[in-house]
Amino acid sequence: MKLANLPFARTALFTALSLACLTPAFADQAASSPDQRATKLLKRMSQDDMHHMVQSYNDMMSLQQQQGGIGAAGYVPALPKLGIPAMQQNDAGIGVHNYPIDQGPGKQPAHVRGEAGNTTALPSLIGIAATWNPQIAYEGGRMIADEAHRQGINVLLAGGINLTREPRDGRTFEYLGEDPLLAARIDGGEIRGIQSQHVISTIKHYALNDQETNRLTVSSNIDEQAMRESDLLAFELAIEDGHPGSVMCGYNKVNGVWDCSNKHLLNDILKGDWKYPGWVMTDWGADHGVMDAMAGTDQVSGIDAVTSFSLGQTSSSFGTPLIQAIDKGEIPHSRLEDMVHRILRSMYAVGLFEHPPVTKPLDVDADALVAQHAAEQAIVLLKNDHDQLPLNADVKTVVIIGGHADAGVLSGGGSAQVWPIGGPAIPAVKTPDWQWKVYDPSSPMKALQKLLPNAKITYDDGSDPARAAALAKSSDVALVFATQWTCEGVDQPNLSLSDKQDDLIDAVAAANAHTVVVLENGGPVKMPWLSKVSAVVEAWYPGARGGDAIAGVLSGKVNPSGRLPVTFPQDEQQLPRPQITNAQEVDYNIEGAAVGYKWFDKKNLQPLFPFGFGLSYSRFDYSDLHVTAQGDRVTVSFKVSNAGGHAGMDTPQVYVSLSGDSSEAPRRLAGFEKVSLRPGQSRTVSVTIDPRLLATFDVPGHQWKIAAGSYPIQVGHSSRDLVLKGEATIAAATNAP
Repeated sequence: MKLANLPFARTALFTALSLACLTPAFADQAASSPDQRATKLLKRMSQDDMHHMVQSYNDMMSLQQQQGGIGAAGYVPALPKLGIPAMQQNDAGIGVHNYPIDQGPGKQPAHVRGEAGNTTALPSLIGIAATWNPQIAYEGGRMIADEAHRQGINVLLAGGINLTREPRDGRTFEYLGEDPLLAARIDGGEIRGIQSQHVISTIKHYALNDQETNRLTVSSNIDEQAMRESDLLAFELAIEDGHPGSVMCGYNKVNGVWDCSNKHLLNDILKGDWKYPGWVMTDWGADHGVMDAMAGTDQVSGIDAVTSFSLGQTSSSFGTPLIQAIDKGEIPHSRLEDMVHRILRSMYAVGLFEHPPVTKPLDVDADALVAQHAAEQAIVLLKNDHDQLPLNADVKTVVIIGGHADAGVLSGGGSAQVWPIGGPAIPAVKTPDWQWKVYDPSSPMKALQKLLPNAKITYDDGSDPARAAALAKSSDVALVFATQWTCEGVDQPNLSLSDKQDDLIDAVAAANAHTVVVLENGGPVKMPWLSKVSAVVEAWYPGARGGDAIAGVLSGKVNPSGRLPVTFPQDEQQLPRPQITNAQEVDYNIEGAAVGYKWFDKKNLQPLFPFGFGLSYSRFDYSDLHVTAQGDRVTVSFKVSNAGGHAGMDTPQVYVSLSGDSSEAPRRLAGFEKVSLRPGQSRTVSVTIDPRLLATFDVPGHQWKIAAGSYPIQVGHSSRDLVLKGEATIAAATNAP
């Protein structure tokens, strides 16, 4: 048997053996709730059994796994005598990661689960956020969890929701933009989709893990009110919507205290105010000592198994030190029971006992369609002068320039990297930061050739701007594919495209007035050439069928409906921190809760493209605004009409301004809904505003506080294009934190 197949063989055998031993755990089904079942099972566990559950071992660094392991990021072996299944924890924000092992210079990496462990990539999460469609997020989460389950994995390290305070953050592509409500609704959808397949999802990285520079040491400093109204609000709303089984605490500090040692974040807010019932796991290596248990951390993840066992488990904060601390009375035994109860409770709630993973082939074609549909709704049309797009069916000559668009589409790097089924479009390139740059094998050029069979479509790699310009000059249309590769662990130095791509676009645009730029990038970029090109298409990292999605938009087969989940600045000088912070502290009190578009509104700055912006091949009108208020519940209804000639989707956005003087910003996103309309069709949309979006957080009173008064309500196409205006008169109210 080949080594690559051994993990799957072991999984099948281990699953069979575990199922034979599940009687004790299944006997708990008479207890109706996950909490009751966890309590009953906990009573049969010894201290050693409990201790076993609070440590997860790194199983991804070698081609030879531990007994029962499958090469996942984290592994908690089963306890067959109690019927407790193993936990196989794996990275999977946009698809199931298959960890690469360097084979040496000039060689492609091997993978811990072999080539059979490669999976389907969704668009990057910032692209999923750009759909403004929680149902797309749900379907994507459901797809990646199904693929995980078919590979023996039952816990996914997904649910990234850190707000885009720093657009140069190398993980911007892994997150869901700058607004708490949008991020939470999309994240909640993905988490619910994942857990519908009996796979636990985390939500991460709690909290304020908003840049990669010095991420292991930096302190994110911010006042309590601002934190509650921004980053923590995103977590709070997403947890309420998605009910993730676990929360992952981050690497950084908040106000000088490590995330995973932060009693205020974990015990006071997460488990106290929000009454979160699941467990807190550390990011890999984010623990800082045994007393993290008293701060609220329940499981140390990513322990080096070989080193830990060889040292008698002393290398783990929750290894021997935890038992010693319990024996000394420094940590009460009841705390260990609580840690394990939370883990078991989530396992029961999501169905890990009754629905163990069974290894079987992926439904590759169906999964690719899920990714394609997500990418089609993620693409944002940023500019379209003189209706350059869609391309006419009678266009005769098209030149495609750059971005390896003849072969595939770019993906982001790090733990969110998805190694594509069938392998990368071109050989993966190892970067100086020990990451791999991978192109998904979905060629925009080949897809466009199918949709425009009468056009002559050629390709140039863009390495010689003069040659590319000459080809552009002799073509009806020039399509320049510009890329920006970003990765976990490394922030971008600025917002510019790398490798002199701006110069390439300038040269092509000077040669052909019909130049279209297609961006494949991790986050906002500067566009010094914007006035010179006729159209700009924001495709993000578009995933397994990204080439088909891009071609669909360019050809008009797909009417673009994406909207920006982040503000695109003119340049770095418009940011709260023009230079990315390289110190051991980052001051987020500069903007406080005014993240993204709120900062631009507060400072009266004109962005390159505003939050919520996106064009369509059709036109949508809004009318008949009605605002009603009962207590602290405000409902906004209005009519959306497709006044153009193409069927399409639109996302009307509701914004509210707080009564009186708000220290945050002029307005907040308070609601949205994506609607699909035929030409001439209308639909009434109704949005109910969460009271917390009408409130400020009263720190001394430890509550959300709504001031009495008149609250302006606006409805529009973006945060800067507001066409309907009304108001709600609201009485004073308070709500629990």
